Amino acid sequence: MPTRRASLLILPLIGSLAAIGGNALAQSCPGKGLSYPPTKSVVQQDTYHGVSIADPYRWLEDANSSDTQAWVEAQNRLTQGYLQAIPGRDAIKQRLTKLWNYERFSVPFKEGGRYFYSRNDGLQNQSVLYTMKTLADTPRLLLDPNTLSSDGTVALAGTVVSPNGKFLAYSTAASGSDWNEIKVRDVDSGKDTSDHIKWVKFSSTSWLRDGSGFFYSRYDEPKEATKLADVNYFQKLYFHKLGTPQSSDTLVYERPDHKDWGFSGEVSNDGRYLVITVSQGTERKNRLFYKDLSAKDGKVVGLLEDFDAAYNFIDNDGPVFWFRTDRNASKARIITIDTRKPAPANWKEIVPEAAQTLVSANIVNNQLVVDYLSDAHSQVKIFDLKGKPVRDVELPGLGSVGGFYGKRTDQETFYAYTSFTTPTTIYRYDLNTGKSSVYRQPKVDFDPAAFETRQEFFTSRDGTKVPMFIVAKKGVKLDGSNPTYLYGYGGFNVSLTPSFSVANLAWVEMGGVYVMANLRGGGEYGEAWHQAGTKLQKQNVFDDFIGAAEWLVAHKVTSPAKLAIGGGSNGGLLVGAAMTQRPELFAAAIPQVGVLDMLRFHKFTIGWAWTSDYGSSDNADEFKALLKYSPLHNLKTGTCYPATMITTADHDDRVVPAHSFKFAATAQADQGGAAPILIRIDTKAGHGAGKPTAKQIEEVADRWGFLSKELQMNTPPTAGGM
Repeated sequence: MPTRRASLLILPLIGSLAAIGGNALAQSCPGKGLSYPPTKSVVQQDTYHGVSIADPYRWLEDANSSDTQAWVEAQNRLTQGYLQAIPGRDAIKQRLTKLWNYERFSVPFKEGGRYFYSRNDGLQNQSVLYTMKTLADTPRLLLDPNTLSSDGTVALAGTVVSPNGKFLAYSTAASGSDWNEIKVRDVDSGKDTSDHIKWVKFSSTSWLRDGSGFFYSRYDEPKEATKLADVNYFQKLYFHKLGTPQSSDTLVYERPDHKDWGFSGEVSNDGRYLVITVSQGTERKNRLFYKDLSAKDGKVVGLLEDFDAAYNFIDNDGPVFWFRTDRNASKARIITIDTRKPAPANWKEIVPEAAQTLVSANIVNNQLVVDYLSDAHSQVKIFDLKGKPVRDVELPGLGSVGGFYGKRTDQETFYAYTSFTTPTTIYRYDLNTGKSSVYRQPKVDFDPAAFETRQEFFTSRDGTKVPMFIVAKKGVKLDGSNPTYLYGYGGFNVSLTPSFSVANLAWVEMGGVYVMANLRGGGEYGEAWHQAGTKLQKQNVFDDFIGAAEWLVAHKVTSPAKLAIGGGSNGGLLVGAAMTQRPELFAAAIPQVGVLDMLRFHKFTIGWAWTSDYGSSDNADEFKALLKYSPLHNLKTGTCYPATMITTADHDDRVVPAHSFKFAATAQADQGGAAPILIRIDTKAGHGAGKPTAKQIEEVADRWGFLSKELQMNTPPTAGGM
């Protein structure tokens, strides 16, 4: 599918700081735990606004040092020895492998009279890109990323076809790193051209209409030894002309006076304008500039410079631009702005704010196709270009959709539909008749009728109603004995919606209950919902998550002895905060690639960008809030912490592994009970994007194997399901 700008994101306190985990501190911690590899402690004190903070494992921030590498090897030996000894772990892996072995397709898109889509035959490490002239043609392989490395660790990070359909610009990422390289392939010959672009990160790629070149964003070349940790500032927007070296690329726009500004260039569908979205970290607000490409030496013009809201460019009618915006509309609306009369008084509202959250919109067949969220599941509505409702798209159930790409003249489009028990199915949609037809439907080795999904609403600590989805086998008994995995994220305006997951299916087959909570900080209910879980209000997110756990216990879905929590990136922070604030509520915790040191996160790679959600320890008030929940700084000696498996990867240059290293070392030293504190450190892997299928299966087998032991589950899945 066409690529967008790469994401910079990552995945209750009671009383004073001293009171955190107070109940657990008073508990007796029976038994003796594992013998952990020794971790040296150094004297390191930092002063924040008059408060002295110890950081005894600061040395683990240097991932290249021999001491850190020896520590990683020792920790992995302990973890792998523990995991491999778990009964049933191999059976779990076998079942995962069988479930994973099914065809998967992306949403097709059309460019230059050709269709393009990706397909995975089941266990391929990376999906393969195909093209065809008509839907009835035999697809032709265009790019197989599995041939780019022997172990599948080089992945496609993005693909953009030129408007004439002749060239494919494709980005690759090695070992999970955010650093990308862009190459160009001739679609007819299937051979690469000489074009090779390096040091690209968090960039879109957008072609001129004639296919003579494209716009992209990059950073200056980093130091090789520290490229996975050094902070990323001063992004620049360039134009690359085909057939020329990168050194000849034209600098289109930069702002040396604003090191934290990022740039994404998009050529309008009519080819006349370069639309430049100006971001500032992960803040949802943005600025927007444009450049008239039809004018010789056209200047970059500021259109929206107040940084007061989100403005997402949809399309244009000449000088009239279409936007999705949350300005004066927390759940978003669609407006047009005439660039000749850009004052807000002249803006026209096309689709007003609704009760549902407006996620995105495309103009196809001269109609607006608008994707909404209603209580965290998708609704799609069609409007004419004046904003008059045409029809709702009938979806198969309560699930999630993606796609609906196309041009003004297209009469067809494609979309993907998925739910917790529906593998991602591709539909063709006729925009004239409003009829959907199945285009690609995968077959997975399970019976969806054996499972059920329900949505519940619980009350958080401050009275806010929060939804969550519960997936289980039909007829599950509510007696408090069900092993339950509670998952959340709660940040950066990211919405969690129903989707099919082989990993989660295997968990439910094992007799587990899967729960996904839609916490504040996400985007499920618009920008106000997001803001309610940021900066000085971040504790709301943890309160919501803890509230979900308490509801599950109170309604006898599970009990603290059978309850595990998990989440990745910002969700790893969520798990770390929950297990340090309420350790007695959980039997197990799996913080994945988590942001766990809230005082120093902004000092590495793109971490500074997250201050829009977290705040910064450089600010006195925000420092106090961060210190109250920072997982690393709220571990307490002698506390009974739940069984914990921390996961990270050696090439994670989004959330650097030092977060997980320091948290693991501190938790192992502080653990007062027998429950294990393990860290699983993947190699030749990063934050998660592009991870090979084989590595994904291994990681999930370790996760469910760990929980099957710690939650005392009786029966692992068999090779034929359960």
